[in-house]
Amino acid sequence: MNNQKKPKNFNVPNTLTMFRIFIIPVIMVMLIHEGFWINLFTGILFLIASLTDIVDGYIARKYNLITNLGKILDPLADKLLVLTALIMLIPLGRVPAWMVAVIVLRETGVTSLRAVAAADGTVIAASFLGKYKNMFQVIATLFLIVHHTYQVITINDFTISFDFHDAGILVMWIALVFTVWSGIDYFFKLYRLSDDKPME
Repeated sequence: MNNQKKPKNFNVPNTLTMFRIFIIPVIMVMLIHEGFWINLFTGILFLIASLTDIVDGYIARKYNLITNLGKILDPLADKLLVLTALIMLIPLGRVPAWMVAVIVLRETGVTSLRAVAAADGTVIAASFLGKYKNMFQVIATLFLIVHHTYQVITINDFTISFDFHDAGILVMWIALVFTVWSGIDYFFKLYRLSDDKPME
């Protein structure tokens, strides 16, 4: 008999995940307003929310607080945070709509495939492609939220500046590569696993 207690749904990792979800409407409202400082503050808030994904995963694994609710909410919160921010950035002219559409289609497609695979009892472990995809999407979104050009350092009459918008678009291209690549990789992994299963 297994005496190990089942982790409660109301724990620190799940609370952090819920924070990530509840902060999304706040970021949406803040993105409506244009301005140097509001964009910077929104970017900081988005970064904090994104970092909670690393923290809640670490705590859940270290203290054995992994729950079925957390398994559902954690990836959902990640997708909602990034996708909502990117969609809000489209009318502001900070990101092309087709780029966001590619990401939305990939996430929708992979989520649907996961649902089909889970119903068939098939589990596909997360790959490095998916992790890089998430990382570059978050960085690109953060840069596009901050948006402005900031002076880094000025020496005499020489000024070094950093354009967050241009950097964000560049990183978004990298994110798109990993987005499409990881989506195709997931599809073929699922296809091979389902093809190897004997017919009932």
